[in-house]
Amino acid sequence: MTKHKLNKISIEDIEKEALQNKNVNGYFTKGHKMPPLNNIQRVNVDFTRSMLKQLDQFAKELNISRQAVVKTLLTFAINQHRMSLKMKG
Repeated sequence: MTKHKLNKISIEDIEKEALQNKNVNGYFTKGHKMPPLNNIQRVNVDFTRSMLKQLDQFAKELNISRQAVVKTLLTFAINQHRMSLKMKG
């Protein structure tokens, strides 16, 4: 799949490919490979009710899962921390 093709494909075409059990990850990962499932470790995290309410509202606004919100925000925070350490020298 080329970059040119990625810009031209419709969501309907992606849906058709997914329904045909074709791998459509490349349309969403910007060329990055998804980690193998055996590389994923499940963990438990405790949240307050108010934090869950905020996470759920954010997920609803972004139309993504609560898990995706948590992963996205954690990745952002870790990257910000790493950048601040680099700037400190």
